[in-house]
Amino acid sequence: MGQVLHGLSVDVEDWYQSTIDPNAPLSERFGASTRKVLEGLGAAGVKATFFVLGLAAEKDPDLIRQINSAGHEVQSHGHGHVEVYKLSREAFRQDLLRAKGLLEDLTGCSIFGYRAPSFSIDDRAPWALDTLAETGHRYDSSIFPIKMARYGMDGYPPEPRIVTTREGRKIVEAPLACFHWLGKRRPVGGGGYFRLLPYPVIRRAFRQLDRLNRPGVIYFHPYEYDGAEMASFKGQVSWALRLHQGLGRKGFAGKIDRLMRDFRLGPLRDVLAGLLGQLDGS
Repeated sequence: MGQVLHGLSVDVEDWYQSTIDPNAPLSERFGASTRKVLEGLGAAGVKATFFVLGLAAEKDPDLIRQINSAGHEVQSHGHGHVEVYKLSREAFRQDLLRAKGLLEDLTGCSIFGYRAPSFSIDDRAPWALDTLAETGHRYDSSIFPIKMARYGMDGYPPEPRIVTTREGRKIVEAPLACFHWLGKRRPVGGGGYFRLLPYPVIRRAFRQLDRLNRPGVIYFHPYEYDGAEMASFKGQVSWALRLHQGLGRKGFAGKIDRLMRDFRLGPLRDVLAGLLGQLDGS
């Protein structure tokens, strides 16, 4: 097991509402799946950061209390699952404050971390980090340091660091994990990448990060522990989308279990502790 502490995070949301229709009500499945995640983490003795959607907290407040009482870090995924660049700056501010207040009421803890829906902090929302800092957020983990079809920023520094915003504020940014393979920077942060990549490739990536002494930030969703969802879903969704969203779910929990055995994983509050201390002292 390497010496680098990598960040393990869970984006607590419902598959259909977050992926297909942001106006849809949340189903009951995300709560059951999140409890499966908690069981797996508990068996491994590993703590994680849970970025909780405000709508999920409203749907199942007892679940959020359970996450918090188990010693995991609860932080914000915003209130509604809408990409940041689709909001005005003021609408984004209100979304942040609504989620922050709700989660602080439920947990009794300060909410100071954030992950944007669909990694949607990029050049299309140049004011986002300033707005986060304005609203009391000390770290963000929303930037995907590779340009993909729907998100990401080419050439963004891959390591966690303190950034100075356009308006002169400071905040810690913790990008999603990536590694170099076949001459290019490749995504290996989690989610669909974990579902599709063979575990030996994932292990190779995190061994590389260990050698570089660079923490990698891992993410996944509770629905990736739900291998039966696509087969049981009766809504109008194309077969191509069903395949894309369902492929690799059955083996997903096993990959996370192996990663927890092979590497040091923990919540982002611990991974970023040194940078957050510097931020507070600056």
